[in-house]
Amino acid sequence: MNVRTARTERRRVGFTLIELLIVVAIIGLIAAIAIPNLRSAMDRAKQNRTLADIKVIGNALETYAVDNNTYPKGLTDANAAIVSGYLSPLYLRTVPPGDGWNNPWHVDTNANGTQYTISSFGRDGVGGTNNGGPTAGLDCDIIYSNNSFWQWPQGAQQ
Repeated sequence: MNVRTARTERRRVGFTLIELLIVVAIIGLIAAIAIPNLRSAMDRAKQNRTLADIKVIGNALETYAVDNNTYPKGLTDANAAIVSGYLSPLYLRTVPPGDGWNNPWHVDTNANGTQYTISSFGRDGVGGTNNGGPTAGLDCDIIYSNNSFWQWPQGAQQ
């Protein structure tokens, strides 16, 4: 084997710098397209978890009311720890500590114990305008009152 043949075989063994740069650019392009879609899907999953958790807490409050003839009276902006004192472990093993984005629950009842409201302030954790009905944003509040959703997400969430 001569020197020229040995050099040629060595060159064929690896990738060139341009080939590696093209592969890295393609991977970067795919990641730039996929990551926003993944984040959006994760936020929708957190929103769905929030809806399910609110429903579970509402069902536990309904069961509490059946046994006590009233909802817990006079709760104002109660979080999971306060609500847990009424519901755990008899009506609900553990009250979820917060919504899908780890923001606290906002549970309110009237002084007579005839109405309750469970709220999640959405992804941003800031209360907004509550017009009731379907919403289209991940930052919109989710409100559940007396065994039904008063404001809920519907359609394409942004």
